[in-house]
Amino acid sequence: MRRGFYIGRFQPYHEGHHAMVERIAGEVDELVLGIGSADQSHTPRNPFTAGERIMMLTKATADLDIFTYAVPIEDLNRNAVWVSHVQSMSPQFDVAYSNNPLVVRLFEEADVEVRSSPMFRREEFEGTEVRERISDDGEWEELVPETVVETIHEIDGVNRLRETLDSDT
Repeated sequence: MRRGFYIGRFQPYHEGHHAMVERIAGEVDELVLGIGSADQSHTPRNPFTAGERIMMLTKATADLDIFTYAVPIEDLNRNAVWVSHVQSMSPQFDVAYSNNPLVVRLFEEADVEVRSSPMFRREEFEGTEVRERISDDGEWEELVPETVVETIHEIDGVNRLRETLDSDT
């Protein structure tokens, strides 16, 4: 049994994340999806709660041939102990997946195997781009799995994102 760990803010979970999860699924038996910044919500950068992101991830990965765990990981703002914090909040894992240089370094310093892979259409499938399109009434629904579209509509996420932007200006 080999278990992987992939962390992201998933604000929201988009097709780039999904492509990465599908790649990882070919390398491990189970996958832990760490929901970063789980303590953050209702802001332009982090509009969705950890619970809402769990819904997005659970529904979007349900049809994949891999068992996934969605685990909220709150921000610590103390990089030296971040990996031990992640490990304390997560099922045990054998390999971590990330393209973030800081995350890669922190896992490597903790002697955790880390793998990276090319990002899938990064200029299009990026959380900031999705959030900007949502707030600007642009074409965003093709950037996320259908189950994520449904979840965002269910939680009135479009209006929330627009209102959080209005409250910051």
